[in-house]
Amino acid sequence: MKVDVKYTKLFINNEWVDAVSKKTFPTINPQDESVITQVAEGDKADIDVAVAAAKKAFHRYSEWRLLDASERGRLLLKLADLVDRDVQYLAELETLDNGKPVKNAVGEISWAANIIRYYAGKADKILGNTIPADGEVMSFTLKEPVGVCGQILPWNYPIPMFIWKIAPALAAGCTTVVKPAEQTPLTALAMAALVKEAGFPPGVVNVVPGYGPTAGGALTHHPDVDKVAFTGSTEIGRVIMKAAAEVNLKRVTLELGGKSPLVIFNDADVEKAALLAHRAAFANAGQCCVAGTRTYVQSGIYDKFVAKAAEIAKKRSVGNPYQDVDQGPQIDKEMYDKVMGYIESGKKTARCVAGGARYGTAGFFIQPTVFADVKDDMKIAREEIFGPVQSILKFETFEEIVDRANDSNYGLGAGVVTNDIATALAFVKHVRAGSMWVNTYEHVAVQTPFGGFKESGIGRELGEDGIQQYLENKTVTINLPKKPLI
Repeated sequence: MKVDVKYTKLFINNEWVDAVSKKTFPTINPQDESVITQVAEGDKADIDVAVAAAKKAFHRYSEWRLLDASERGRLLLKLADLVDRDVQYLAELETLDNGKPVKNAVGEISWAANIIRYYAGKADKILGNTIPADGEVMSFTLKEPVGVCGQILPWNYPIPMFIWKIAPALAAGCTTVVKPAEQTPLTALAMAALVKEAGFPPGVVNVVPGYGPTAGGALTHHPDVDKVAFTGSTEIGRVIMKAAAEVNLKRVTLELGGKSPLVIFNDADVEKAALLAHRAAFANAGQCCVAGTRTYVQSGIYDKFVAKAAEIAKKRSVGNPYQDVDQGPQIDKEMYDKVMGYIESGKKTARCVAGGARYGTAGFFIQPTVFADVKDDMKIAREEIFGPVQSILKFETFEEIVDRANDSNYGLGAGVVTNDIATALAFVKHVRAGSMWVNTYEHVAVQTPFGGFKESGIGRELGEDGIQQYLENKTVTINLPKKPLI
């Protein structure tokens, strides 16, 4: 399908500009490995310009800072309407650059537009408190925007992650510099055009495509950036935390990797549980930080479950993402090779009951792959694969599975399938993860906070917690005379 690529330059101060260096880089179509277009390659010089624009827009006498909070909300509502208007174009562009089925992209973008609306409603409802402090004083708190925010996006959900980042920041009154993933810059630039069309003042949102070590590194090290929000790998999260500490102790929100357990007890309906587990593991071609790729099944239904899981995986349609398929290609050759490496490792240690090979002869397509008889110490059970691979492990008792579910450096999500409410609640209580799902999985709502325990991150996005990450809490204390002045 031919998709019109409208924007390839940097977006700074509401203008489309070339990189200072005039350099460009290719963005690749993962369906056939062809070059889609060349995109302006931002680096430190461009980040400096973008941060200066964001800092100016945050100045106390700027158009943005003088704007009523309710007007910030109205601008966000206009942006949400524009996203809905252009949802089909945005979805097709997302598919071109990312490879996900266009039908999935449409759903994701429509959902993300409602995230904008949620935070639009929050803009004029940011409240402090009055505090009955000791002494002859009046004390209260003010919630104020953090300031200039650097926001670094992943490539697996480009438009939703763009919106997860900018919507609460803008509602809070911050300004932003967005660095999209180098694999998927096109839709971030298309979203920037809608930001301008909605009427946001210059400098409030800036988008600088480029590579992590250059553009991303310059953003995290910049002394005028007050906060960095990042979604991506735990490895890069550590780099960002270090950079934030070295420069100005900027605030950091990190949503990082996962190796999430989905635990299925003997009383579950095998067919329904297998379908739920399939969706948990294979959503977005497995390129999902909270994917339920450690599928633990109690021994009484284990063999039936494995057979059903293999059957479902073999029926999963893979191919041209502009057609009605379940799965498109992996994002790029690097990730394709990484996932295939895990699959080869799994073949040596576990039993492959579905998939296990490349799909087709062009592009980065991989067969949906299921491994049975997996043990906790196997590489495919311990490391984040980020591809269409499900590992099925057997367990016997509740006490055993709680310890095994927690035996991971990650803690992003976890799920349990059972008809026993006591078992479900005990599991929720004892398993350490930021999101817990009972008889469902990956149900992420704008109203509920999302983030991880342990090496899965710091802070939360979405919900009330999401906007609080972009606010400072200022305490004001006023001396009161013991006698009236009049």
